[in-house]
Amino acid sequence: MSKIALSPNASGTGVFTIASPSGNTDRTLTLPDEAGTVLTSASTTVLPKGAPVFRSYLYNGGAIWFFSNGVLTKIPFDTITFDSNGSFDNTTNYRFQPTIAGYYQITVNALFSYTTTGGNVPYLYIYKNGTAYALSGQIYSAVSIYGGVNVTDVVYLNGSTDYVEGYVYYNSPTAVLDTGSVPTFMSGFLVRAG
Repeated sequence: MSKIALSPNASGTGVFTIASPSGNTDRTLTLPDEAGTVLTSASTTVLPKGAPVFRSYLYNGGAIWFFSNGVLTKIPFDTITFDSNGSFDNTTNYRFQPTIAGYYQITVNALFSYTTTGGNVPYLYIYKNGTAYALSGQIYSAVSIYGGVNVTDVVYLNGSTDYVEGYVYYNSPTAVLDTGSVPTFMSGFLVRAG
């Protein structure tokens, strides 16, 4: 039969208490047969319960979305697919501003529909606190084409004032994004708290 040993720290002065809940059901905690450190919900390497995750998209009433040619423009992601912490503003600022500090994986995806004479580059940005943070672009040379652009990066957000947004830029006679939950969206999730 295996033994359980408690090893108090001789230099410590605090009392380490293992508290039992006031349940009426027997419970068993089984430790793995390996050395290591037991993590808790307060450990920085463990995601907290209810860690933020969201997905929003550009609906625009079901119509394609025209934006100003040659002008950097915020994408108004106006419809939420899911938002576990209520951290995405889809009515005013169109931004993700979580209340838990940590490193977040953020993705912005857009489908362009346009006519061009060739060589134009649609750009898609992740902005943090009003400043460009990540950028992606794609050169298209065909006429009357659909073109998808995606930008993804990991960004630290402090859980209070930090926020991220999606921006688009395209210098073309016609600047249009397709709308709906599939072509033009923004999503993100907490990778590591801290």
